[in-house]
Amino acid sequence: MTDFVAVLQLLALSQNLDWSKLLPFAAFGMFAILSFLLLETLAARKPRTVERLQELARPPIRRRPGESAAVKKRDGLTRALEKATPALAKPLEPKSEIERSKLKQKLAQAGFLGDSAAQIYLGLKFAGLVGGLTLGAALFLGLWGVRQSSLVSAAFVGGLFFYLPEIVLWYLAKRRKDAIFLSLPDALDLMVVCVEAGLGLDQAMRKVTEELGTSHPVIAKEFALANLQLQMGRPRSEVLHEMGARCGVSDVRSLAAVIIQAEKFGSSIAQALRVQSDSMRTRRRQLAEERAQKTAVKLIFPLVLFIFPGLFVVLVGPAAITMIRELFPMMAGAQ
Repeated sequence: MTDFVAVLQLLALSQNLDWSKLLPFAAFGMFAILSFLLLETLAARKPRTVERLQELARPPIRRRPGESAAVKKRDGLTRALEKATPALAKPLEPKSEIERSKLKQKLAQAGFLGDSAAQIYLGLKFAGLVGGLTLGAALFLGLWGVRQSSLVSAAFVGGLFFYLPEIVLWYLAKRRKDAIFLSLPDALDLMVVCVEAGLGLDQAMRKVTEELGTSHPVIAKEFALANLQLQMGRPRSEVLHEMGARCGVSDVRSLAAVIIQAEKFGSSIAQALRVQSDSMRTRRRQLAEERAQKTAVKLIFPLVLFIFPGLFVVLVGPAAITMIRELFPMMAGAQ
């Protein structure tokens, strides 16, 4: 951005023009280019119906547990980002172990389980702060000059770019939690069928991973990771507790507690899983009914702001026009 502003300044000086007048046109050009690239990216995606037909046309591919269905190639930009993030993330690194564990748990709930996820996240925040301050200073100082409002606007842009990765991380975590919450009853039903058929809990989790890898990839990946940790020799109670903390969903934590208690007291795991699945389905139905009851209250605002004014104009408009045409001249003649 600074190089681009320097080129514009040299161009303006060569033609005896005020270079600050060119900054709005430059900002508009950059916004137009970014909008065009975003629209091209969205237009290149296929409709969901076409993707669904293609999925049904080709046979499903059996992949290893924990392997993503869509394998992305790491390009040069990603490698450069991974190399640059340790230096950028150093000023924002957590000072205590508690803060570091909270950051890792937040990233794990959004689906980022890599060792370098924390450094990349903090590096993006620091890069967003520097880039936002540079962009805001170049734009507002060029438009308004050195003023307090320009400095405040530049600081606002820098803060917005600084908190942008955190907002994106919160959105990804929320979407992932919703996916786990909606797909967990189906996974429990399949586990109940597998356990009642004679399979152990580990084999049932592996079967859930294989069968739900296409329809519910998020919960399948979590079960695959838990099954891999069990195969490595870790205690089952520790693995289940860690899976509940990693998912961030209360139902997964309660499921882990139910399985641990069933193994401790020697009760039937299939019956415990069936009861847990029924309670989760009941809770999901109650949440749907609650949202349906809230719809009437939420419709008040668009009715008052958009629909009622139109109805008022349609119903009262002809009467108002008649009064203006007939009543007002009669009143003026009477005077």
